[in-house]
Amino acid sequence: MSSPAAALAARLAQDAEAVCRHFLSNGRRQGRYWLVGDVRNTPGRSLYVCLAGPSSGRGAAGHWSDAASGEHGDLLDLIRLNRGCNGLSHALDEARAFLRLPRPAPPPRQAAPGGSPDAATRLWAHARPIAGTLAEAYLRARGIAPAGDLAALRFHPACWYRPEPLAPRQIWPALIAAVTDEAGTVTGIQRTWLARDGSGKAPVATPRRALGHLLGNGVRFGRARDVLAAGEGIETMLALRQALPALPAIAALSANHLAALSFPPGLHRLYIVRDNDAAGRAAARRLTERASAAGLTPHVLIPATNDLNADLRRLGTGALQARLEAQLVPDDAACLAPSPISGSG
Repeated sequence: MSSPAAALAARLAQDAEAVCRHFLSNGRRQGRYWLVGDVRNTPGRSLYVCLAGPSSGRGAAGHWSDAASGEHGDLLDLIRLNRGCNGLSHALDEARAFLRLPRPAPPPRQAAPGGSPDAATRLWAHARPIAGTLAEAYLRARGIAPAGDLAALRFHPACWYRPEPLAPRQIWPALIAAVTDEAGTVTGIQRTWLARDGSGKAPVATPRRALGHLLGNGVRFGRARDVLAAGEGIETMLALRQALPALPAIAALSANHLAALSFPPGLHRLYIVRDNDAAGRAAARRLTERASAAGLTPHVLIPATNDLNADLRRLGTGALQARLEAQLVPDDAACLAPSPISGSG
């Protein structure tokens, strides 16, 4: 028996008769014993409880035995059976309540190590869906109309930001993106701190930071089966999804992580959404080589400007859709492209 349980059992034994009168009220005292039918307080004389005796060993105070069933134990065992407790913890609570003892304080919760997946999942758990929040306003300011599968995005109204390791912490609203592995387990997050009106990023030195295990994983929109689009930034891939909502997408969050992306099982074709800078071109080239070596068919989607989000804001949804359709494999263009969009979006 554990030490807290042993201490409670000994405390109960000090006033065994009061315990019996409370839990076995259908019994009665006879000499140094309390007699009752069973631990469930049935009238009778089969079960007997020692009301006085040594603190341990044969005939110890608080020890009981049922001649009919063969059950036996101490008063904590009796309370557990009498109350039908689900485990020792419940029995301890019942005993403390009878003795009018406070429940012990839970051990202090240790903070998750900074940058760990545990820290990421805790922050993710405290965030909420983006609908009607500053995160939604931020995406709309980027030309993105939030719709479809956005379960990977949440909003935190008061997310800590520290400019430097020893600098005082600041509080800003933040868009929180979940980084998941192929099984859907959250392994990290990206925080995008936002201006207090949601019009853009917060005016801080590094408004985007990620933590957790990112390598090989990413922020996923839609469920990939045989076709997937992969790119760097969240807004880039949301712009793609606005133009081609049926195309599953993953944001790797950086050029280096894009180049090291893991391929989901069953994937046949990979669209690599390239950013138009040196790092973006290099990442697309490395990912193309890896995809080809893995037996996949890679196709690079090239933006007209710096990236697809810039294309969306400059060209509009309709023009971006047309530009992307022209770069798709014909079979994919037929099944992934939505109905034609009029105007500029």
